[in-house]
Order: sequence, then structure tokens, then C-alpha cells
Amino acid sequence: MDSAHNPIKPMIRLTRLNHVPLILNSDLIEHIDMTPDTIVTLTSGQKFMVLESAEDVVDKVICFRQKLLSPDLSRLTAASEFSSESESDGR
Repeated sequence: MDSAHNPIKPMIRLTRLNHVPLILNSDLIEHIDMTPDTIVTLTSGQKFMVLESAEDVVDKVICFRQKLLSPDLSRLTAASEFSSESESDGR
């Protein structure tokens, strides 16, 4: 199926405080609060508390957007984008 029928979704993988994975549309992030816990607030007002630091969330968004600009579109489906286990093991 070509990209016209399968648009790329700007999703990043985060981890809720109870260690349940959360796949989030990064285009909907309004702001990130850095209280003792990281709180991601969406443009809808919905809030998610996640294990990742605010810096990690920003890095994931930047990494995803860089992949969008890459001429190699196969990188968009790389397992590393949706794999946060190695990044959150130490938390």
C-alpha cells in the first residue's frame, strides 16, 4: 500500500507510571510539566503522567521528526522508535 493510503502517524512510545506502554501522537503535545513526575498535556487538555523525563520526551519527538525528514522512509518503521523498554529499564 502506498503512503497516500497509509499516512504516517506522528506517534511516540512513552511509559505510564504503572509501566503500561502509551503510544502518543506527538503533534498533540501542548506542554510538558516537570514536577517530581513528568506530565504530558495534550491540546485537548488530557494529561498523562509518564516515567520518561521531559528531556526524554522532547528527544523522542525530535528523533521522530528527524526521521520524517530523512530520505530513507524505511527508518520510520524501525522497531527502535516504538521500543522504550531499553530507555525506561532504569526507572
